[in-house]
Amino acid sequence: MADIISRDGTWSFDGDTVRIVPGGKAHPVRQDLGELAVPLCAVAGVSFEPDRKGGRLRLRLRAGACPVLRAAEGRLKDAADPYQLVVEKDRTGVAEYLVDEIRNALLIEQVPDGPVDGFLLPGPSVPVSGGGGDGTASFDGRTVRLTWNWKAEESKTAGGAVTLTLPEVTGVRWVPAIGLENGSLRFDRGGAVSAAPADDHDVLLRRLRELGELYEAGILTDEEFATAKRAVLKRL
Repeated sequence: MADIISRDGTWSFDGDTVRIVPGGKAHPVRQDLGELAVPLCAVAGVSFEPDRKGGRLRLRLRAGACPVLRAAEGRLKDAADPYQLVVEKDRTGVAEYLVDEIRNALLIEQVPDGPVDGFLLPGPSVPVSGGGGDGTASFDGRTVRLTWNWKAEESKTAGGAVTLTLPEVTGVRWVPAIGLENGSLRFDRGGAVSAAPADDHDVLLRRLRELGELYEAGILTDEEFATAKRAVLKRL
């Protein structure tokens, strides 16, 4: 058994499974996902990236193995990625030992690093729901339900809540706003598309204020600020 305990969470490896438990102050996404048990056959690689404060462990999964990563399509930030762990300076040796143990097991078991045909990890438990600018989307394992609030466009509220059975849904994707974490959750059903939530006027104005604050703080460059600002103004 090899394990590492840090403020960011705990990773352990017993030769067959990498068990990941988020720390008490981990990103909300990681908290919601909870403890993860990653089978060795789902692992494509592992690395430890040292820095002056300690470093970061990264577990790389085979393409298609994790439904969360597939849904995120590479848009998860480091803090929200359940397969990354911040390591304190006094734990770097343990992190390197854990990396060696996982790599050795991958070699011994000859686990390929290519894509898989189906998920090797479960998705988030259901029911699950999330609120946005103009409504709430929920899923109970069989049905998707979109419920609109008072900020929604009249064309949406006039038709009432939207209920989609799982066979009706041909695809679902997250469409982010440029330079921002906000965006729209889009459900495809044949030739039709339902979106929740869409941007409203108040939300867009708030985004402009946020952009200005980020720019003044020096977080956004001139080019990043101009690009993100244009994207928001197009929606007003």
